[in-house]
Parts: sequence; C-alpha cells; structure tokens
Amino acid sequence: MSQEQVIVAGGCFWCTEAVMKDVIGVSEVESGYIGGHQANPTYKEVCTGNTGHAEGVRVTFDSEQISLEQILDVFMGTHDPTQLNRQGNDVGTQYRSAIFPTDDQREAAEAAIARWNEEHPGQRAVTTIESGEWFPAEDYHQEYWDGEGQRNPYCLAVIPPKLMKLRKSFQKYVKDDA
Repeated sequence: MSQEQVIVAGGCFWCTEAVMKDVIGVSEVESGYIGGHQANPTYKEVCTGNTGHAEGVRVTFDSEQISLEQILDVFMGTHDPTQLNRQGNDVGTQYRSAIFPTDDQREAAEAAIARWNEEHPGQRAVTTIESGEWFPAEDYHQEYWDGEGQRNPYCLAVIPPKLMKLRKSFQKYVKDDA
C-alpha cells in the first residue's frame, strides 16, 4: 500500500469530503483550512472571509488503487471550477476552487486543470494552485455528511447531486459499498 495525500478546496468542505470518501483507494478525508494568513483559525473566523483560508479537504489515498491524476480529475469534475470564489450559494474566498499540491504534485495539479479546460470547450476553470499551512477543522466538521449532515437542509440540497455526479461521471472510481 502506497499512501499519498493531496489537499483540495472546492467550496464547502462538507460537500467535498462526502464525495472524496466514496472514491476507491481513499482511506481518510479530513476537513480543514488552508491558504490563509492566520494560525489556527476557527470555522467562525474562516466564514468571515478575513483569514484568507479556503475550506479544504486533505485526502489520503492508496496510489496503487487510484492515481493522483485520477483523484484530481474527480475533484475537478464534481464541483464547478468555473466559479470564482463561490460554489452555489456559498460565496467568498473561503469557497474558492484551489489545489494545494506538494512540490512534486504541482505538475499533476497543472495538468488536471488543463485537462478539465480541454474537455470543456468554451468554459475556463478558475481553479488556482496555491500553497499554505494546513489546519484541521474542529471535530464536529469531520465526517459531517455521515452524521449531522444527513439532517442538515443545506447538505441535503447540495451533497446528493454531487454524489450523483460522482456516480455518473466517475463510476469506475466509486467504492463498491458507497
């Protein structure tokens, strides 16, 4: 087993976490904050948009089951990378579309954005490639969809369509028990 991690931000971290948890080879998805200027931000602080952080997820995956490129394709294909600083009703820099690669992942991140642009003529991804320090979100945000999220009207409106898109567009990457 060859474990790798990549950090992505595609709007609400609850939504991105729910999608990534259903991808083959993914063993852990942690919600958190990245790309800002304040150490140890809280959810309330990040929601103001003043810390510069994005809501993101750190995805741990087995690269013998799914490649970094495939993980990034799933990420790009299950949110709207054409929306600057927003996903649906979530508006602000904390909801930006971004990839936070390690130095050796940067080329794969650039290629994933380029692939998405090639596959969607007339559209342009605004997904950025950034760096930053990772700060895990508070415990109540972890595995949110599996618990509280199934009773949250926002999650019930937003997450099932993303999961349907995962199953429709990336069926070969979906876990059997998902």
